[in-house]
Amino acid sequence: MKILILRFSSIGDIVLTTPAVRAIKTQVDEAEVHVAVKAQYVGLWADNPYVDKIHALHSSLNELITRLQAEHFDVVIDLHNNLRTRIVKFRLGVRAHSFNKLNWKKWLIVNLKINRLPNVHIVDRYLAAAAPLGVKPDALGLDYFIPEKDEVPLDWLPETHRSGYVAYAIGAQHETKKLPLKRMIELCDKINKPIVLLGGKEDGANGEAIEKFFNRSGSSGMEEGLTELNKKTVVFNGCGKYNLNQSASILRQATVVFSHDTGLMHIAAALQKEVFSIWGNTIPSFGMYPYRTRFTVLEKQGLSCRPCSKIGHHRCPKGHFKCMNEMQFDFYLP
Repeated sequence: MKILILRFSSIGDIVLTTPAVRAIKTQVDEAEVHVAVKAQYVGLWADNPYVDKIHALHSSLNELITRLQAEHFDVVIDLHNNLRTRIVKFRLGVRAHSFNKLNWKKWLIVNLKINRLPNVHIVDRYLAAAAPLGVKPDALGLDYFIPEKDEVPLDWLPETHRSGYVAYAIGAQHETKKLPLKRMIELCDKINKPIVLLGGKEDGANGEAIEKFFNRSGSSGMEEGLTELNKKTVVFNGCGKYNLNQSASILRQATVVFSHDTGLMHIAAALQKEVFSIWGNTIPSFGMYPYRTRFTVLEKQGLSCRPCSKIGHHRCPKGHFKCMNEMQFDFYLP
């Protein structure tokens, strides 16, 4: 059976589809699995053994559809379910199954604070879309495959981090999913261990500011005082210095991972790391918390304005940003 799986973006969402892809490949007889994805995310599938062929969406949806029509698929599994994937399904004209985005239930909780969301992880909703093929959950969690060329040796990190470190993914697609800089510094101080900061080039300025705050070079007197206070935070800013697979390698070698609601959080879950997930304007009830790994949720509960979006904003709509500014960092690291 020739099967096309549609999920165009983005990093975290694609990683969350991996259990469905694996289950289809391993449970459907003679399954030939193809995926369609935006060109910039092709690398997420390149080393996945459960994918037989990748179809990249560049600028033209029509060009992609023409290539897909030539494949003569038996069935389409739509794990994106937006306007473009509906066009693809219509143009291919074959049997198709789509996952439920729960848009109206998300609208209710965002706008009216009426919670009708099911207690079901999005991974299980992706798997439900494949259920008509006889697919069942296999309880193996998420997948992320790091090619050998992107494994990061520990000697690439500062000597202070080679005997163990905490990884903190400081980025997010929207500002209201990220702690303010001062609170990032406060969190790093609470972690009180060597930390590697991860993120894109756009997170570099925050990474540099955090690294500078904890920089102890040339301050022998201060170092003695910090030791007396049991202050052990030392920060290496890795933001923008590694590609995605290299960042995943750093996550894999970390003792634990702290992350905002972002793609690296799901990669950490795929690598079976213990995750401390930080939630601002979004909520775990949307069904995108770390999947099948040990995790702790850090959030400010009881706010009448939260969630204020199912995705995020450039700034807090109320101006106070209480969901991040009033969050308690209630955790313990041995």
